[in-house]
Amino acid sequence: MSEQELLRILVADDDPLARRVIKAALRDAGMIVVAEARDGREAVELGVYYRPDVIVMDVVMPRLDGILATRRILKEIPDQIVVVLSGVGEDEVGLLALQAGAAGFISKDVDVDVLPRTLRAVHAGEAAISRAMTRRVIDAFRAAARDASGLRPIHGPLTAREWEVIEFLRHGHSTDHVADVLVLSTETVRSHVKNIMRKLGVHSRADAVAAADRLRVAPPAAQRI
Repeated sequence: MSEQELLRILVADDDPLARRVIKAALRDAGMIVVAEARDGREAVELGVYYRPDVIVMDVVMPRLDGILATRRILKEIPDQIVVVLSGVGEDEVGLLALQAGAAGFISKDVDVDVLPRTLRAVHAGEAAISRAMTRRVIDAFRAAARDASGLRPIHGPLTAREWEVIEFLRHGHSTDHVADVLVLSTETVRSHVKNIMRKLGVHSRADAVAAADRLRVAPPAAQRI
């Protein structure tokens, strides 16, 4: 798509003034705002209905925050492009947005006139993160490499989804929280936990995390089953 072709945008923000400002900047740049969402649940409903080229998603919204809304949209539409906006905690919120599947993270402190150019770049396949956030992502990857807690073995008994659940178990999250974040039923999460413990031959969540860590650091020959 060339820069002269129209991008269809969904704007999700609970602040009416923020929506007006963003909408005006996008329209001035020749983009079409197909819908506006006032909260996270509405963002999911409108995103699935309109399937815009890009969704501009605020983080702090009622009923459902922007991170969970992004996860739910991408569960329904895996190739949907979402760019998250936030005025708080760039490091932590930015990483959460990227982990949720967002194609980019932009601070609300940037000039709104930069937004259209950023959305076109993201739609063209580029990532929209600041230099500081790029460094943060690299540092997080290096930390994972040092302690092996974020790396998965090439061969092993657990599925990709089960490794995701393991990370939640590591941080002591409840079954309901895991279900909410991963957009699964609580019964499905319980089933994953049971399967993990059965495959690893353990009888508690703590032992499952410990066994998973041993898999991460085991030599390649020991990881094959």
